[in-house]
Amino acid sequence: MSRIFPRRGFLVAASTLVLTLTGCSDEQGGASQAMQMPPTAVGVVTLNSETLELKDTLPARVSAFRTAEIRPQVSGIILKRFFAEGATVNAGDKLYQIDPTLYEADLASAEAQLAVAEANAYTASLKAKRYKELSKKSAISAQEVDDSDAAAKQAAAQVKAAQAAVRAARINLSYTEITAPISGVISRSTITEGALVSAQQATPLTIIRQLSPVYVDVKRPAASLLSMKNPDLSREVTVELDDGTPFAETGTLQFADVSVDEGTGTINLRALFDNKDATLLPGMFVRAKVPSTLVNDAILVPQQAVMRQATGETIAWVVGTDSSAQMRNIVVTRAIGDKWLLQAGLEVGERVVVSGIQKLQMARTRDPIPVAPEETEL
Repeated sequence: MSRIFPRRGFLVAASTLVLTLTGCSDEQGGASQAMQMPPTAVGVVTLNSETLELKDTLPARVSAFRTAEIRPQVSGIILKRFFAEGATVNAGDKLYQIDPTLYEADLASAEAQLAVAEANAYTASLKAKRYKELSKKSAISAQEVDDSDAAAKQAAAQVKAAQAAVRAARINLSYTEITAPISGVISRSTITEGALVSAQQATPLTIIRQLSPVYVDVKRPAASLLSMKNPDLSREVTVELDDGTPFAETGTLQFADVSVDEGTGTINLRALFDNKDATLLPGMFVRAKVPSTLVNDAILVPQQAVMRQATGETIAWVVGTDSSAQMRNIVVTRAIGDKWLLQAGLEVGERVVVSGIQKLQMARTRDPIPVAPEETEL
């Protein structure tokens, strides 16, 4: 019995040693395998600089290119209306007919008075000629000659006055036909047939507005006027409708007002849009994007590369020449499409990570992390 126990002890010790050596070998193999893990694959974009035109989004109102308030120039009863409310009319189209009876009579009376004046002028002219012939024979006095000559001139002046009265009567008669002074869309009529209207009345009969083209009036802070005088700035303006829908057309800045609103400290800018489909209507509220500043050597960073930390910091992962990515604090100012305008923290030619960032974030370290960068086009 005394010989068996040492043998068993030897076997137990040998087994323990084998297990210990095996465990150590497994740990060393796992560590080696972990150290040989391939670097994280990430997509990168190389930063470039460009000249960038910044635009401000400002509230604006649409106004008609031309507006004509239709008022009668003579008084009378409206006999007929010739347009459909809301329709498009052309310059010269007949809109209303005022009862012309009284004005036709006035014209006839003026023409009759003109005929009388012409007859009197003819008689006075003949008499003046005869008196001049008689004066050569000393048959009449010089005073009579002068009187006849003055009477002829007076009669000629009466003819001119009568002619002017005829023209005025003819013009008043033409005013009984109210026509469109401009082309555009006509609004509702404020009167109906049979209504009495007065010359130069305060209330318009209707309004015509030209909707193609139209103006968009923008209020802008006066302090920005100096930067707008940069000759390299474009004059293109785009607008969004009240619901955020972009308007397809691009407008052109026409002018900036020469005075500043003392109450708001703003100036008025006016842009012109073709408005071919009449989408923009007078009085409509829109948001206009107006050129404001030209930035040379601007750097735009893809939005995928920019992250905000819980601490409020803005960071990006930058890949160096040694193919390692490191977190860096950056400062961005405004969104330009799907990119951020960089203010500080990055340089032209540096590569920023745009895909695979989640794997880098899981490392929770600011130390460089080996990566396998692949250039990506966005």
